[in-house]
Amino acid sequence: MSETIEIRAPSEQTEGTRSQLLRWLKRPGDSVREHEPLIEIETDKVTVEVAAPASGVLREILKQEQEELEPGELLGRLEPLTDRPAATARAMTAGTAGAAPESGGARDPARGGVAARVASGALSPAVRRLLTEHGLEAIAVAGSGEGGRITVEDVLRAAAAGGAAQAKAAAPAPAPAAEPAPAEPALRSHSVPHSAIRRRTAEHMVRSLLHTAPHVTTMFEADMTAVLRSRTRLREEFERHGVPLTLSAYFVQAAVAAIRAVPEVNSRWTETALEVYDTINIGIATAVEGTGLVVPVLRDSQARDLLETARGLDDLVRRARAGRLSPADVRGGTFTISNHGVSGSLFAAPIIISQPQSAILGIGKLEKRAVVVEEGDEEKIVVRPCCYVTLTLDHRVIDGHQANHFMQVFVGTLNDWPA
Repeated sequence: MSETIEIRAPSEQTEGTRSQLLRWLKRPGDSVREHEPLIEIETDKVTVEVAAPASGVLREILKQEQEELEPGELLGRLEPLTDRPAATARAMTAGTAGAAPESGGARDPARGGVAARVASGALSPAVRRLLTEHGLEAIAVAGSGEGGRITVEDVLRAAAAGGAAQAKAAAPAPAPAAEPAPAEPALRSHSVPHSAIRRRTAEHMVRSLLHTAPHVTTMFEADMTAVLRSRTRLREEFERHGVPLTLSAYFVQAAVAAIRAVPEVNSRWTETALEVYDTINIGIATAVEGTGLVVPVLRDSQARDLLETARGLDDLVRRARAGRLSPADVRGGTFTISNHGVSGSLFAAPIIISQPQSAILGIGKLEKRAVVVEEGDEEKIVVRPCCYVTLTLDHRVIDGHQANHFMQVFVGTLNDWPA
């Protein structure tokens, strides 16, 4: 046998996350082309495709489907085609065999032709599954892969853009068999299969709350008057830089200030010591239609000013909602912010900690409230824009005094934001 090429799992993985070989898209003896999807790997947050490192023939599978993976683990071996002229010819024709030209003989080179793109052999199992889950037609999705191949990211992007409107009409459910009329109306239901991300999120939440960290929550109220005044003043300037100025940027900046005051919040518990991180990588919980909750990470938050914070957040949120996050984008978080108030929630407690982190900050809905303020010797009732903020913490790591000090600095930073 000629020299083979190793096929390995992605090498980067944050401790506490898991990877699983979901399925092989080829079998031993099958020809593959360079960059063609070869394996699907499922992590805690995303499903990714591993592409073939070269054109050749899959010779050996060493890791089976549904098995857990270690970073960089050897999964299989590929025999390159350089030593196999006949196999080379077969592989080069395999990609075009059976691909009928479009009407009139024209073929769109960027999209690979309608027939070629929707042929069952041209769609990976991950793509077919996502098309089914989102109710999309393959012909309605623009392919960005080699030769117009439709990728996982293409399907997620089409779903996020509202492509579900082009879905096939669902077949009517068969009429139930005739039976005697029940005393009460029968319950009607339908099953929605769990996505990989939903299953892993459920496992992670149960493990964090019930088997790992004793959760405690403290709640404060923040007056956002100064922040809103600053945002009004700076918004036009930020727009000239092409950056939207959201309230989340202020929350990140205030969280950095509070972590500097109480570094233990930015840590993880181990059996022998408390590992306190010098780098502040803040995860931003983001709801993605059709996918669920993902938490992209804003790295080196401690080194960013307000503009750079806003720019980084905008990039992460855009890519999250377009389905273009990579596994690296959701790894390495040391602290998390959940701005659940954007969907109307006043406060949530406890928000479950993302292990192995030690705390998570919750931001409630911003609304006008009557508050009492002191002006000189007088007290007055005024209307102010306020929101509740919560810190849910691992009580092994942080005590109540530390948690309250963190919140005092966080809220104080927002209350006293420079005009």
